[in-house]
Parts: sequence; structure tokens; C-alpha cells
Amino acid sequence: MRKVRIGIIGTGYIGNVHARILAKDERAEISALYDIVHEKAERNSKVVGGKVCRSREELFENCDAVFVCTPNKTHVEIAVDALNHEKHVFCEKPFAVGLENAKVLLETAQSSKCKFQVGHNRRYAPVYVKLKEILQSDKPHSAHIKMNRGELKNPSWTGDPEVTGGFLYETTIHLFDMIRFQFGEISELVAYGSQHEYPELDEFSIIFKFRNNFHCTFASSSDASWLFPFERMEVFFHHRTVLTQEMEHLIDSKGMDANFETFSWAMLEKEEKWGYAQEDKAFIDAIVQDEQPPVTAYDGYKSVEIVESVYEAIRSGEKLRFL
Repeated sequence: MRKVRIGIIGTGYIGNVHARILAKDERAEISALYDIVHEKAERNSKVVGGKVCRSREELFENCDAVFVCTPNKTHVEIAVDALNHEKHVFCEKPFAVGLENAKVLLETAQSSKCKFQVGHNRRYAPVYVKLKEILQSDKPHSAHIKMNRGELKNPSWTGDPEVTGGFLYETTIHLFDMIRFQFGEISELVAYGSQHEYPELDEFSIIFKFRNNFHCTFASSSDASWLFPFERMEVFFHHRTVLTQEMEHLIDSKGMDANFETFSWAMLEKEEKWGYAQEDKAFIDAIVQDEQPPVTAYDGYKSVEIVESVYEAIRSGEKLRFL
């Protein structure tokens, strides 16, 4: 069987993470790298292999599948270009910035014969796989969720909405996708936001209601310090609480006493603990086995819809209902 030739566009941190993982998959090979900073691609090539290309066109000529690992606002243009060149596409989050851009990419991906997967890695993180397993065996009532950052200064572009599309796109979209994955489709939301440290809305408080009547509060701060756990889900059942602590631990407390059970993935390598290795394997599986990837363009579109709905609810000061 011929190996799947992988081209990576954007050889920064996340591009390098995917490259290292894929270089270990016997079904794939890193065949082409492209970055607007040519030296970065050259450095990565020395570690994972692959031809260092001078243009996107050259990369397309030397690969079967493309990993889009560039800044947020460039994703749609690059992903559409790759699909139009009949390449399978793995697009890092966010799927797009803005609903109109998201619709363009959704329509292109759904009309293509090529595979398209969105990089919502947390769906594969063992802590959230375990939570999903629990939710399938017990019915929750509500939850409290937070996803904070300590700062938006390192790297410096994380605090630039002209690059990220906004704080919700850069950080919070991870758990916006996660709540839909865990609890189902949203029916309405109320949101409040404020601006303190950065030239954008950078603090958020949201209440979500879901079609199944589940509801949750959601807080996201851009400058909360790196107090552990900066990412947490507390899910409440009948005399039961399930608590996640980033990608490290899950605590399951049942009954009316103080007993609890702890599950830990703290000793796993980060690529597996955070779900990167599993999502890359799923993408290669989809190509080799001719199956639909588990995180689709529609999932990516819905995550953008949630982000834009929160921003709209804050602008309007009104409750926003989903059709």
C-alpha cells in the first residue's frame, strides 16, 4: 500500500506537533512542508523529513493530504485551495473566522470527494472520552464550565484579534465544541462580556440551554493567571458530580458521602493526553479506509456558529435562540 503523502502548511508549534506524530505512522510520510518563513520549514524538515517548498502550488504537487496549521484567519482560503486541488484536508481550529467564511468552507468541503477533518483535539483527549462514556450511562442535569488563559502575551499574536479573530476563536472555541460534543445541540444562550487587558472583549460569562433541557454556566477569562486547572468541567447528576481538571484528571463523586474515584492521565505524553495523536490517526484512518472523519466540516461550522452567537448576544444584549 502506498503511503499517504502529507503536506504541512505552517510549520510553527502545532504544525510541528502534527509532523512529529505523523512521521511515526507507518501509513503516512511527511512529503512536503511550506511556511512563509522559509527557514522554519527548513528546520522542521531536518527533523521530520519532507521537501521544503517555495509555494503552496509546489506543496500541492508533492502531497495527497494537507494539514492547515497557519494563523486563524488564513484557514478558509488555504483549505478551500487545497480542496480545489483535490487534496484531503486536516484544518486546525478554528474552522473559520466569521459565519460567511465558515459557510464557504462548509459548502466546499461537503461538495468535495476528499476527506475533511477539523482539529478539535480535545474530543480525543482521554479525560473527555471518559466523560462522554459516563454521560452515556447517566443523565446529567447541569454543569459549570471554565476555560481560562493566564495571559495573551506569549506568543504575542494571541492577543491580536486581527490575527486570531478574537479571544473566543483563539482559546474558548475548544470547549464550545466540547459542550456540543458532550451535551448536544444548543437551543439558546445569554452572554455578557467586557474588555480589560487587551484590545477586544476578553472576559465572558455565558448561560447555555440545550435542546434536551440541559443547561450550564460557562466562564472564560483571558488574564486569570495560570492557576491549575485553567480548564475545567463540573457536571452535576442526581447525587453525583463529575469533575475534569484540564487533560490530567477526572474525579467522579457518587452518593451523599465524601467518597470519590479519581482517574488520571497525567503520566501520558502530551500528544496522547491532549488527543493530538488520536486525531491524527483518525484522519489517516479515514483516508486509508475511505470513511468520513469523525470531526466533520459541519462540526467545525457549528463551533464557529457558537462563537459568533456569543458575540452577537453581547452586542445586542438579548437572549439568542437557535433555530
